[in-house]
Amino acid sequence: MNPQTSATLAASAWLTALLLPIPAVVRTSQMTYNRIAYIYHCFCDHLAVVQASCSDTTLQTLMGFCIAMVVSFLPLLLVLLSYAHIPASVLRISSREGRAKAFSTCSSHLLVVGTYYSSIAIAYVAYRVDLSLDFHVMGNVIYAILTPILNPLIYTLRNRDVKAAITKITSQDLSCDRSI
Repeated sequence: MNPQTSATLAASAWLTALLLPIPAVVRTSQMTYNRIAYIYHCFCDHLAVVQASCSDTTLQTLMGFCIAMVVSFLPLLLVLLSYAHIPASVLRISSREGRAKAFSTCSSHLLVVGTYYSSIAIAYVAYRVDLSLDFHVMGNVIYAILTPILNPLIYTLRNRDVKAAITKITSQDLSCDRSI
């Protein structure tokens, strides 16, 4: 990995995120809506806007689903393929401590990836099922808010200093509880 590869990957991610939704946004803006359209959501999600339309939403729903598949599940496939190669590489590490550390790193990353993709699945697949609006809103809240909050917490808990501080605080709390 060199700076040029890093810059190319970052630029590709930004350009894809910028350009891929343009056709869906243009088509959604051309749909017919009532004079007052209510969007029952906590933020302006594409599919929620499409569902508020008076027009036929079949094409827009399919387009949104296809974009979600490209943006979400193609990277998931790449992550899973890369993780399929990791156990073989880790098992080649000679020291037991080295293998444990490598698997620990992988497990925290898998926890983050699992949280992220399960919330996406809830948010996007739930639209295909006749569920209450509250369920749809909660799926998107988990995807948009909870997952980004959990990422730093999960990675921070891997830090030895943080673990030591938490252990110290909890052991002090336990010693205080015994004296009561």
